[in-house]
Formats: sequence, structure tokens, C-alpha cells
Amino acid sequence: MQFFYESGSLASEGWDVLVSNKTTGMKHTGTRVGTLAPGKEFVVSADKTERLIWPLDGDGIVVSYKEPAANEFKTQKLAGRKSVFSGHSDVIYLSIDTEIKITGVGRVIIAEAPATNYFPTKLILGTSVPVFSRGAGVASRQVHNFGAPDELLADRFIVVEIIVPAGNWSGSPAHKHDTYIPGVESNLEEIYYFESGLAKGIPTPAQSDPHGFIRGRASDDRPFELLNEVRSGDVALVPHGWHGPSMAMPGYDLYFMNVMAGPDPDRSWNITDDPNEAWIRESWKDQKVDPRLPY
Repeated sequence: MQFFYESGSLASEGWDVLVSNKTTGMKHTGTRVGTLAPGKEFVVSADKTERLIWPLDGDGIVVSYKEPAANEFKTQKLAGRKSVFSGHSDVIYLSIDTEIKITGVGRVIIAEAPATNYFPTKLILGTSVPVFSRGAGVASRQVHNFGAPDELLADRFIVVEIIVPAGNWSGSPAHKHDTYIPGVESNLEEIYYFESGLAKGIPTPAQSDPHGFIRGRASDDRPFELLNEVRSGDVALVPHGWHGPSMAMPGYDLYFMNVMAGPDPDRSWNITDDPNEAWIRESWKDQKVDPRLPY
């Protein structure tokens, strides 16, 4: 199985990114990224998949959707944003068996998970998205927690956005969630979708290459190895294994979207730290959160 895809290599069916079990081997998660312009429409057929939809950037998008047993489409405008580093956009949750049409100007991202049970449609305004800082010191990063179990009623997936300020590390200590131990560890595969840009406040240089890095490795006999530069549009797949950190290069902020889901009977995010790095979490107690946050 391939674990890392450079920008453009997952383009399919008109989408800039299309991750599904048909193309990547992931069983429980998927994602789509698409670029919209006047006259262009994305259509997603009704199936046994739940979805969260929101603008990555641009003026905003319009989501028309027909819920199960409905005779007509409903329409919802989702406010956009200048970039992924400019606050949060609106989000809409749509459950299984929902037909979807998307129009507008900008880029749209969709987090997906095969599901069984229906849950009500939910609109989350960008102004009400839970935003908090995690970690401390150079491990400080910002979390947009709109798709966590305590914020969203859904069947299978957990979805968040992360912003890592230039020079900081996210996901350290390395951790895993690939073995179900009730209340201790979850079994969740995970997708990372990345964006990178010049750090806030830096004058635009004559030449630049916004990027970061991601690291991952096997936790048992299942093959898994990641050590890659990441740029806007790149995707990393984590079906199992230790993963972290995701690193923002000095001078470049890093963004990523995570969608996680798995076969567990409960929808939880429980992790196990790499025992060689678990002490790092304790070191945060004597450090302050990066003053650049919140973005």
C-alpha cells in the first residue's frame, strides 16, 4: 500500500483529491478536495457514507442536498475564508443516503466515512467552531474541533483541522491508535490533507517553497513507513502504526485536515504514546502556549 501522495496524484473524476477504498486501500475513511468556479458543479450520489463539507478557501460554496425520503433538495450557503490560515469557514454534516450538489467559488473539502446509522443534518457556523490550543512551547498548535465526538453527533468519523505555526511540531510524542482496547486505545485509520504557506507577518520573499514534514513508522509487523516533505495538496495515509510529528518549517505555517474512523463499537479517540517519547507530554507543564496562537 502507498502511504504518501504528492499534490495532483490523487486527482480523479474532476476532483483535485479523491481518497476512497477504491483507489487507496483505506477501508474506513475517505476525502475529497475540489476547485469550484462559475458554471462548475460537483455531484455526490446518495450512498452509505456520512460526510462533513466545508470551504477550504474562496468566497464560499452552496450545498444542495436531498435527505433520505425527501422529495426536494434543500440549499445551504457556507461562508468561505481567504485561506486555511484565516479562521474557520462554515461546515455542514450530511448523513448516509443523502444526494449532494455543490457549487460556488473556491475550493471545497469533504471528509467521509462509510456508515450505517442516520444522524440529523447539522450546520456549524464558522463563528461557533470550537477552537483551542493543544500542547505548549514548540509543540503548540491550534485545533478546530468541529467533528469531535463531544461536538458532533455522527456515526463513525472524527474530523478536525490543525494549524501548526512556523517552526512548531504537532503530534509529538509519536502515538498510535491501531488496536482496540476499550477506554485505552482506539482502532482508527487516518487521512492527512496538507496545506502550507508563508508564516503570518513575513514579507513576501522573491522566492519561497512553503513545506513541512511528516513522520510515521510501524508499530507491529504491518508495513508502514512515512518520512516525507509535505506541501499544499499532499495527502498522507495512516492505516496503522506510530505517527508524528508533523513539522512546520521555520518561515512556513502548516495546516492539515484529519479524518479518522475505524471498526470499533464506539466512536472514540483514544491513543497510546510511544513509550520512548511519552515523557515529552509531561514537559509541557512547565511551558507556555505559543503566543502566536490563536490564529
